[in-house]
Amino acid sequence: MRKVILGLAVSLDSYIEGPNGEYDWCFTDQDYGMAAFMERIDAIFIGRKSYDLLNNMDEAASDYAFPDYKKYVFSNTLTEVSEGMELIRGDWKTKVIELKKQPGNDFWLYGGADLTTSFISEGLVDELFLAVHPIILGAGKPLFQNIKDRVSLTLIDSKTYSTGLVSLTYRVG
Repeated sequence: MRKVILGLAVSLDSYIEGPNGEYDWCFTDQDYGMAAFMERIDAIFIGRKSYDLLNNMDEAASDYAFPDYKKYVFSNTLTEVSEGMELIRGDWKTKVIELKKQPGNDFWLYGGADLTTSFISEGLVDELFLAVHPIILGAGKPLFQNIKDRVSLTLIDSKTYSTGLVSLTYRVG
């Protein structure tokens, strides 16, 4: 069965964005395991706010960030999405369970925070792939908020880089 993998950059104090929505603190000077991660997936789950952000990127940046992957947009407010994307509305949990049973590679749960909370609360995240950056932002958008139940994790991989970034991979459950 295909897995849903939450893959994000996070500050040491667990923020995914700075207080003004910035992510200029994320390291881009080397791969940090992203090439291997990208080989594992063939589809991306994004929420409406991330969809809006993606649509505001120039085409070259968007293609670089998400090349040739099927994109699923989760929103109850949108009525249509860009070509090559599929809008998921209403009973999204049943749709995700169906998608996980189909053949293919894993799914990247890209964001945002509300979608992450929903997926974790419904038990639909199988792994976490976190790039923990050596910075304390002090404020911003937290990665985890309003999670309804405790979630147990098992560390399955970790890598430390010369920059101080630590890549952590956890299995959920």
